[in-house]
Amino acid sequence: VQLQAFGGGLVQAGGSLALSCTAYGITFSNYDMAWSRQAPGKQRELVAWISSGGTIDYFGSAKDRFTISRDNAKNTMYLQMNSLKPEDTAIYYCKMDGRRRFKPNYWGQGTLVTVSS
Repeated sequence: VQLQAFGGGLVQAGGSLALSCTAYGITFSNYDMAWSRQAPGKQRELVAWISSGGTIDYFGSAKDRFTISRDNAKNTMYLQMNSLKPEDTAIYYCKMDGRRRFKPNYWGQGTLVTVSS
């Protein structure tokens, strides 16, 4: 199983970025998926979650600014991030969440998002 995340980079405050995460070697559509992030010196935190059936939840400051989605035909999950703030600077990780199906969790390698003020 491999998760590859793309789309990080440097953006000015107020700007937008779109992240993607593609899964290989697993039946993507069966899994809930999530984006988490870890800022320097802080613990990893959950940003957004989408179930295998499309139920969505957002956490913390991601509400109203971020949009999570998935395309099962492409084995890919997305995170559209708008109105970015310097405090959004972090490494963003995608996760295959196997908890509800009593399956393992899988993590991608992370992609760095840097928001300049």
